[in-house]
Amino acid sequence: MLEEIYKETHERMKRTVEATEKDFSHIRTGRPSPALLDRIFVEVYGTRMAINQLATIAVQQPRSLIVRTFDKANLGAIERAILMSDLGLNPVNDGKDLRIEIPPLTEERRKELVKVVRKKAEEGKIAIRNIRRDSRDETEMLKEDKEITEDDFEKAMDKIQEITDEFIKKIDEHLEKKEHEIMHF
Repeated sequence: MLEEIYKETHERMKRTVEATEKDFSHIRTGRPSPALLDRIFVEVYGTRMAINQLATIAVQQPRSLIVRTFDKANLGAIERAILMSDLGLNPVNDGKDLRIEIPPLTEERRKELVKVVRKKAEEGKIAIRNIRRDSRDETEMLKEDKEITEDDFEKAMDKIQEITDEFIKKIDEHLEKKEHEIMHF
């Protein structure tokens, strides 16, 4: 019973950290990353498709990305979608590919991005604390139903807190890494 609660707690918290990490990858740093364009959707073939379903995206030089479409007919639609996005990027269409120069971040913009990253990290920590609460509630029910002893209950509370601390620490580590990327690259 308790092992299942620990396992479920661990899995849910792990998914929360992964989701927070994914959120971080969408936040621009000074260096280009193909993940930067993941949130862009393009109107093609009468439907909305993610840009990474229509093209390969690669880092070409220290400050640029190259977008190679699978179907050249979609080049204009992809270009428009990038221009319309909130990323503030200006792709250069050479007829075959799109080249996107990533301008260096200003100090003011870096500070704004750090605030955004901290907010996302806090959201991740809140989600982890909510998972902890759910796990504690489940354990409390086991105690009330006399399926576990008071000693087992106390040990379970300690174990759940230990798991929580582990994942809060992981979010803090990812936050620190992302802040460093934003401020120094």
